[in-house]
Amino acid sequence: MSTQFTGVIGTTTGKDAGPLPAEQAVARVDAFDWQRVGEDLDEQGSALLPGVLSPEECQALAGLYKEDGLFRSRVIMGRHGFGRGEYKYFSYPLPDAIQGLRAALYPRLAPIANRWNVAMGIDARYPEQHREFVQRCHDAGQLRPTPLLLQYGEGDYNCLHQDVYGEHVFPIQVAILLSEPAKDFTGGEFVLTEQRPRMQSRPEVVPLRQGDAVAFAVHHRPVQGTRGIYRVNLRHGVSRLRSGRRHTAGIIFHDAT
Repeated sequence: MSTQFTGVIGTTTGKDAGPLPAEQAVARVDAFDWQRVGEDLDEQGSALLPGVLSPEECQALAGLYKEDGLFRSRVIMGRHGFGRGEYKYFSYPLPDAIQGLRAALYPRLAPIANRWNVAMGIDARYPEQHREFVQRCHDAGQLRPTPLLLQYGEGDYNCLHQDVYGEHVFPIQVAILLSEPAKDFTGGEFVLTEQRPRMQSRPEVVPLRQGDAVAFAVHHRPVQGTRGIYRVNLRHGVSRLRSGRRHTAGIIFHDAT
């Protein structure tokens, strides 16, 4: 089954968060030191992208959570053993800020993803533009958009997990913190764990400010060992909120079945 995807940033009423025009999203993304980002992803499995959104854009995007008509589904984590809290998957067309960043980030991350797959002996290669990759997903029956908003309250947390939704998986994703630590909430740190063969898991806490993003491995990344390159397995989650409310936007580049 094939569904044509144009990749154009829309201006649907009620979906503009910010707004963040395509040109501005590209300019912000291009301003990062992508050599450093690639090195951090290679060495740690994650990389900080500071100030992707302004505080005003964060508030506007978080405010969309109450507009149920913008989303295709709502997940209560506790019902599925995912943790505590909830999240909603956007429907198409995506909010401008999300669509703009999704389209702008992908071309910068695709060369890293391709390099990883070569190193790990994985045959899949990713095209230069995101619309081409989404079309590949849709041709394979992965038709449902995966960008989401997450909402946590006091005592909520997200269990360690991987966001894999079908055959076609882009190996890097991005999360953006929309709330202000120490003001809107306490606790609720973004956590990564990495499991290397015959070793205990290594935890990593990524400190984020409001508007900061973290790019991180979805499930595997290559690591150089004494006998060559091997794959390590990563999971991510959020530690328990001690107070307040926390909103996060998740940008996943593959769509779901």
